[in-house]
Amino acid sequence: MTEENIIDMEQKKSFNYKSSIKNGIFLFLIIALVVLVLNSVFIVREGEYKVIRQFGEVVRIESEPGLKFKIPFIQTLTVMPNKQLIYDMDEQEINTLDKKRIIIDNYAVWTITNPQDLINNARTVANAEARMGEFIFSVVRSELGQMSYEEIINDEKSSRGDLNTRVKEAVNKSLEQNKYGIQITDVRIKRTDLPNDNEESVYQRMISERESTAQEYLSRGNAEKERIIAETDRQVKEMLSKAEREAAEIRAEGEQEAAQIYNEAFQKDEEFYRLYRTLQSYTDVVNGETTIILPHDSPYTRVLLGYFE
Repeated sequence: MTEENIIDMEQKKSFNYKSSIKNGIFLFLIIALVVLVLNSVFIVREGEYKVIRQFGEVVRIESEPGLKFKIPFIQTLTVMPNKQLIYDMDEQEINTLDKKRIIIDNYAVWTITNPQDLINNARTVANAEARMGEFIFSVVRSELGQMSYEEIINDEKSSRGDLNTRVKEAVNKSLEQNKYGIQITDVRIKRTDLPNDNEESVYQRMISERESTAQEYLSRGNAEKERIIAETDRQVKEMLSKAEREAAEIRAEGEQEAAQIYNEAFQKDEEFYRLYRTLQSYTDVVNGETTIILPHDSPYTRVLLGYFE
């Protein structure tokens, strides 16, 4: 191996080393640029808020879907839901106006209306939801405490309007006053149960009340039935009396007219009329089992024997 060849290889190694350093720096700059870009760009999706903070302070809130930018490494992102949420509360026990203990189970549908107020006053979504749950239970307990158990299980009988609407309005008023940045769109009581220790006694009382009401309805029905029967009997008697009176009048008129016809016929031919009446009497007296003993000179005998003179 010559001295020239040794020098050339050392120069080649030096060149390769410098080239590798340059390539590494270039690759590092590319990676840094990509990281910088990725840390600067974010996407706002449908149904969410993107809250941009700088040194812990909220600088802006993005809610429109699309590609957005922020200052890399200085500004940070917090995601909040921009849609309706459901908060299912735990069962709670309260006392009604008529001193009955009941267990209620309700839920609320709510939304974030102002992320800035939520962060400033509740800090997190979980805290805001917890405060909302406290307000709901407080209002529900106050409202149901002014109602009897009968009004609660049958809200239509209540003269105080819809319970769910009253609870929603009262809770939203408290949330607005405290500036928690959220709002209830609906609240519902899913279930209203009695504790096991007094459930049976209440059921028995309700059964007794229903039986009493049923008996009252039956009494009213029987009284109405008797009234209708009496009224019908009276009308029937009036109708029968009227019909009998009209029938008697018609019979009297017929008998009068028949007597007049008989008189007129008798006056026209007295001999024929006497014969007709005699023959008519035979049809009333003589039948297949009739035995008649008559004198020889009786008018009947004369007619039967053919002696008309």
